[in-house]
Amino acid sequence: MKKLLAFLMVIALVFSLAGCGATTMTMGTGSPTGTYYAYGGIIGQYITNDAGVTVNAVSTGGSKDNIQGIDVGDYQLGTVQSDVMHYAWNGTRSFEEDGKIESFRTVAGLYAEAVQLVTANADIKSVADLKDKKVSIGAPGSGVYFNAMDVLSAAGLSEKDIKPQYQNFDESADALKDGKIDAAFIVAGAPTPAITELSMTNANVRIVPIDGDIAEKLMKDNTFYSVYKIPANTYKNQTEEVLTVTVKATLIVSASAGEEEVYKLTAAIFDNIEAITKEHAKGAELSLQNATDGLTVPFHAGAAKYFKEKGIEVEVK
Repeated sequence: MKKLLAFLMVIALVFSLAGCGATTMTMGTGSPTGTYYAYGGIIGQYITNDAGVTVNAVSTGGSKDNIQGIDVGDYQLGTVQSDVMHYAWNGTRSFEEDGKIESFRTVAGLYAEAVQLVTANADIKSVADLKDKKVSIGAPGSGVYFNAMDVLSAAGLSEKDIKPQYQNFDESADALKDGKIDAAFIVAGAPTPAITELSMTNANVRIVPIDGDIAEKLMKDNTFYSVYKIPANTYKNQTEEVLTVTVKATLIVSASAGEEEVYKLTAAIFDNIEAITKEHAKGAELSLQNATDGLTVPFHAGAAKYFKEKGIEVEVK
């Protein structure tokens, strides 16, 4: 009788947990000083509270790591650059050697990731001035690396024309602070914590414009780029807006995730835009239009269901 009772209690517990929707998803984000990590933690909390899906946001190496992590099952969600997920889906650039990855789907575009060319060198006023300078261009094969290559190419430069340093956000900020490099490409939502901290300690820190012919060529060659204005006073001593280009921070999910789960987590984000914005400035960029425009990887059926209810049809696979 005792054994039967214990068995029945275990069964009851299992059904109780199932009824609570005890699903857990790990979300790959990025560096602790980048926007992905802080923002991912916030939207993960709203998903946890409202969708019945517990989200654990973890620090990672960024877009490529997150896509590969979903592919091997380490993560179920990830924040990525729209250009990097395009490379993964098509097996190009940073995914050319490993081949295409199709084990993920789009949930939604989140916010603009500005290509920020940061310097404390007064002689660097344009991309052309990077010639023969020590420039951090991101880890080899990273999204930042290819953004840097695109910008340099559009300005008539190549990797051989600079003294390349292959550093992440934190390393770039430290190297700029210590005067070990002349400039760094940092691709993230503005304001970016690493740049904010740097500007607080060095009055010479500036964002170099990426505009005019360079921006036009970038957008002509790659549809995932668009023009972006970094508002005045985004960083200390930045008294005027700065024109640059941007890709889009995007939330992706494992293709094997359930339709109802993804529907609920999409709703948990877009039904709470006002509350999310109060916790993070990037929440102000959440919109149905921004969520669905300019993305080249098919959407998950659960996300598509949510957007269809709002009158927007998206591609699914």
